Amino acid sequence: MRIVLLGAPGSGKGTQAGLLKAELNIPHISTGDLLRAAVKAGTPLGLKAKAVMDAGQLVSDEIVLGMLEERLSQPDARAGFILDGYPRNLAQCEALQKLLDRLGQPVDVALQLVVPNELIVERLAGRAAAENRKDDTPETVRERLRVYAEQTAPVAGYYERQGRLSVLDGVGEMREVQQRILSALPRRAA
Repeated sequence: MRIVLLGAPGSGKGTQAGLLKAELNIPHISTGDLLRAAVKAGTPLGLKAKAVMDAGQLVSDEIVLGMLEERLSQPDARAGFILDGYPRNLAQCEALQKLLDRLGQPVDVALQLVVPNELIVERLAGRAAAENRKDDTPETVRERLRVYAEQTAPVAGYYERQGRLSVLDGVGEMREVQQRILSALPRRAA
């Protein structure tokens, strides 16, 4: 099963990706984690990414796609994967599509977790207090939600046009949301 997990910051993507990973026995692939690991390991792409980040710039789509290609080519990803944090815009959707077509691993389903903005602000304020995070102030969260609505939300439309989008209520107990997700997964032929 090849899954793209969509949703605003604080919608529960990371939590649900972890549960899906355990349930489906496929890797959870976060582009942020890939970047940090590649930089730490000093891989060729990691060194390129580090130079860009050290210069205060955003890592290019080309570098991120290269890291994704390396990761998706590993044996544990052959049976499927959960992409979290990518694609973030329409250009990345198209680049990812080309990469997955080349690898013979097209997306089976895009799952979009929908949570009201004010609940997200509350969730992240709670996380900020619990983890002593300074980046989850209500003002910062609202700005991240605005950027998400402008740049990332259209990604859902891309997958909807392909008939691969399932929009799911992300509000409720963790296991309730997990059951909604599992129910939305396409059935595999035996």
